[in-house]
Amino acid sequence: MHIKKFSAIILSIAAVVSSAACGKGASGQAGADSPRGNDSVIIAIGSEPETLDPTQGWGHGNSPIVQSTLVRYTSDLTFENDLATGYSLSEDGLTWTFTLRDDAFFTDGEKVTASDVAFTLETAKKAQSSVDLTYMESASAPDDTTVVITLSRPTSVFLNTLASIGIVPEHAYDEDYGTHPVGSGPYQFVEWKPQEQIIFTANENYYGEAPAIKDVTVVFMSEDAALAAVQAGEVDVAYSSAALASAEAEGYHIEAIPSADNRGFTLPVLPDEGQTTESGAPVGNNVTCNLEIRQAIAYAIDRQQIADVVLNGYGRPAYSENDGMPWNNPEVVIETDVEYAKQLLSDAGWTDTDGDGIVEKNGLKAEFSCLYPAGDSVRQAVAMAASEQIREIGIQINVEGTSWDDITRRMFSEAVMMGWGSANPNETYYLYRSEGALLDDFYNPEGYMSDVTDGYLDAAMKALTVEDAYENWKKVQWDGTTGTAMKGACPWVWIVNLDHVTYVRDGLSIGEQPVHGHGHGLPLIQNLQEWTWDV
Repeated sequence: MHIKKFSAIILSIAAVVSSAACGKGASGQAGADSPRGNDSVIIAIGSEPETLDPTQGWGHGNSPIVQSTLVRYTSDLTFENDLATGYSLSEDGLTWTFTLRDDAFFTDGEKVTASDVAFTLETAKKAQSSVDLTYMESASAPDDTTVVITLSRPTSVFLNTLASIGIVPEHAYDEDYGTHPVGSGPYQFVEWKPQEQIIFTANENYYGEAPAIKDVTVVFMSEDAALAAVQAGEVDVAYSSAALASAEAEGYHIEAIPSADNRGFTLPVLPDEGQTTESGAPVGNNVTCNLEIRQAIAYAIDRQQIADVVLNGYGRPAYSENDGMPWNNPEVVIETDVEYAKQLLSDAGWTDTDGDGIVEKNGLKAEFSCLYPAGDSVRQAVAMAASEQIREIGIQINVEGTSWDDITRRMFSEAVMMGWGSANPNETYYLYRSEGALLDDFYNPEGYMSDVTDGYLDAAMKALTVEDAYENWKKVQWDGTTGTAMKGACPWVWIVNLDHVTYVRDGLSIGEQPVHGHGHGLPLIQNLQEWTWDV
């Protein structure tokens, strides 16, 4: 595809940038103001959490800052102890025993004990939120510093899960906990004004190294509003997007943080036979249910061009849900091949019989809609660019912005520009397991089901060694014959991995950021205790 075909997309992005720059401080002079002090920050992000309760999913995919965790991720995605001082695993992989430090206190002055840990895990299991503990049989505390966790089956991602579950106080846990949390992490909760901001302050009794940043205000803003706030000097850090990163802001620099945060199409793999989900949503699409359609789309896309032009270079081609992770299969990479894509369609009987540029088969045109959440400029731009490229092989994708409520009703029968990515291979498990297909969540709306894939997924989850787990995660994607990869069953067409573009006030260090998972800003604050002012 020629560069000129992106002109409409780039112009629309430029309009957003222009409107943002027309606000207070468009000259950039306010952005050069010095910070209010060397121990506070104001952070603008796009996503407001639903809760600050870890048992309900707060901190899932990154580390909760209000609560401590048994173990935590390092910057290179290995694990180190947090509340735990050590742990052991039985030979059958079913019993984990953790020893706890005895100098951790909640911010209300009560000591953190093994009973709090057991209570947290049992509560999280009952909640059945994004924290999956269905495989946990029990958690018990034989004494104040020992936790014994029994699983129903070996689970290779258990440490990944524990790194995301902040420990809550049994004595102070009630129905209001999610909006007024008590924890033992590096920061403590101060105030939450819904749809406006959350305020945290450093926990003076934290057992770890004291944070240099004492007072933290997290404000919730759209990307264009956050850019205007940067240009007005009103915030110190702002999560932005590749689409807006060309805008200047005096007194700030851009940090492009690598991520596993990807964008791509989900493509329904089932035909429309009148089936519905439990909630009554229609299932199936008679165009995308054809493998040759899905694969042709995958091969027609020039991912590097989209990363360079649409993302302004703040991203890279995506070929899976876990590019760059140690459990990723390098064989999932495919090269752009428009002629091969056309051949796939032709060999399957798709031809343009009426000369309108759209191929058809048995009277059915290769045309369908792709939905994206209205207001998400990056998803819109990526979807539009990809659809332009795909149009060259005779497939018409009608890009449509709409609400998430509408998407949840239509995602089982239409393509959706989705986003995933985390430092946990558990995500692969949920994206592709057969029993998770067509549920009223976002994991497998395309309806992909495969006994072969299920076998590899189960083997990966039950593996007792990292090596065995990784080998099976790779086979999920491609085993030489089949898999979830785009040259396999292709339930997804992956397009790009995003850099998390962040405006940072000069003089502020945001530490060594770990690889970010999916999320509009929340992964940014997981290492908040490492931030410092250098002025």
